[in-house]
Amino acid sequence: MEQTLDNIRNFCIIAHIDHGKTTLSDRILELTKTIDLRNMREQTLDAMDLERERGITIKSHPVSMVYTAKDNKTYQLNLIDTPGHVDFAYEVSRSLGACEGAVLVVDAAQGVEAQTVANAYLAIDNNLEVIPVLNKVDLPGADVDDVTHQIEDVLGIPVDLPLHISAKTGAGVAEVLEAVVAMVPPPKTAGHDAPLRALVFDSVFDIYRGVITYVRVVDGSIRVNDQILFAGSGQTTQVREVGIFSPDQKPVEVLAAGQVGYLVGTIKDPADIKIGDTVTTAKDGSAEMLPGFKDVRPMVFSGVYPVSTDEYEKVRAGLEKLHLNDSAFTFHPESSVALGFGFRCGFLGLLHMEVVLERLRREFDLDIISTHPSVIYNVLLRDGSHVEIDNPVRLPDVTSIERIEEPMIKATIICPSSCIGDMMRIVLERRGEVNATESLDARRVILTCTLPLNEVLIDFHDMLKSVSHGYASMDYDPSGYQESDIVKMDILLNGEVVDAFSNLVHRDKAVARGRQMCKALADTIPPHMFKIPVQAAIGRNIIAREDIRAFRKDVLAKLYGGDVTRKQKLLKKQKAGKARMKEFGQVNVPQSAFIAVLKGTATDD
Repeated sequence: MEQTLDNIRNFCIIAHIDHGKTTLSDRILELTKTIDLRNMREQTLDAMDLERERGITIKSHPVSMVYTAKDNKTYQLNLIDTPGHVDFAYEVSRSLGACEGAVLVVDAAQGVEAQTVANAYLAIDNNLEVIPVLNKVDLPGADVDDVTHQIEDVLGIPVDLPLHISAKTGAGVAEVLEAVVAMVPPPKTAGHDAPLRALVFDSVFDIYRGVITYVRVVDGSIRVNDQILFAGSGQTTQVREVGIFSPDQKPVEVLAAGQVGYLVGTIKDPADIKIGDTVTTAKDGSAEMLPGFKDVRPMVFSGVYPVSTDEYEKVRAGLEKLHLNDSAFTFHPESSVALGFGFRCGFLGLLHMEVVLERLRREFDLDIISTHPSVIYNVLLRDGSHVEIDNPVRLPDVTSIERIEEPMIKATIICPSSCIGDMMRIVLERRGEVNATESLDARRVILTCTLPLNEVLIDFHDMLKSVSHGYASMDYDPSGYQESDIVKMDILLNGEVVDAFSNLVHRDKAVARGRQMCKALADTIPPHMFKIPVQAAIGRNIIAREDIRAFRKDVLAKLYGGDVTRKQKLLKKQKAGKARMKEFGQVNVPQSAFIAVLKGTATDD
């Protein structure tokens, strides 16, 4: 048994988005003959249509492979393919906890980028053996020597024998597997006979089998019919099935120490499974828990409402099903005067929000409206208490507020040296400050900045790409809260507050934001029978106004000749009728108006 443990290698592939992780995974699956060539397709481990369309990895995917190395020994390689976008950094951190090594893929044409740095530091913090690999070396723009120096200088990882590969063609992939066998240490364990300890690093829901828990067995072993305990949540269950990923789920008799696989019990509610929990036996189990993961807290919130109120239950069912397979996504019911009944949803970031909303539309055929994304503000009250606000409607009365603190982030921006002035300007415009600049190489610099999270929600990334012609990249981490002059801005239609358009903004930006939203609404809401004022207000102070014009019937058309007083009489009667309509009339706000406000706000500043 000890020999078997020595021949297990648990590793993951980490990189910046679009540097070739999933393509390398495909080549490894081919090389180890894990999948028949006739069943092979691009992005094999990306199961969602959305992942395949966008060319990004959203969920991490484990797979077990058998590989015969040059020393003629047979190894079990457990690979976890990870996402590259900053919004899914929690997926990366969970994957790293189940591994002893990481293959760090760097695009030889683009070099070290922001998420490369973040993921490399995550791996180093987890004490993993990092194997740097230069991908796309066959491209004309590849600069192997320069990128090798970047890995050494920026990441501090020695590159004695850099691995040069082309994941597209498969060149050099065999050397990567040999490096994994040689450099990644076998799993450390107290033994197969020790009390069971397994780390939960993911879970999915199956409608027929219930919750399927992904585990990395550290000590002991798991067999069918074992009674197990989830130490953190206190849940107990009987194991119905254990297995490995090959890459589909493949049942086995036992999951032994050092292996990565899955278990199926009798648990039906995914909320009962906590990511980072320790699985042990219900009787005579281990008292020592494995170091787990921090709870993932949503950072961006948005209201999701059905266009038709009849679809409320359908939207709820869709959100519940998505939540089953994505524990980082949260939702709870809320209502709006303008939009009716809906849900307040929490996301890890803007891409995460985009993905969830797109899946709701596609997979559940839902017609939904989403409100402007916001963040959690910490509101300290005069009585010494404090509340967390993710919806402007819930902001306490301004007279009871001592101060409002907004979430801050520490951002790392890598950009061409020629763009450093534009980058600093964008950061300053977004109420941020540049803390440090450092040369990455002759052509690129690293900016370390502190910014309010609210300022980077919508179009900040697009602006970075625009001014740098696509060469800038950004990564960020939460950096606590900071006191700020935040005010609640309301939008009034015909004197009535529309709560769906309310938002929390910095006082210095309130006037510009208010004008923009009023103009977007005035341009989008169709004319009514009476003139409608669209106003932005902070408290009782109106800071911006636009008017939606009224239809005007030509009441003078039937007149010909006669005294002027006849015309004046008809016009006076029409004016009185419009005033009466304005008093009792309802303003209909179409869905396009909500979209226009979102898009209009996205081009703020």
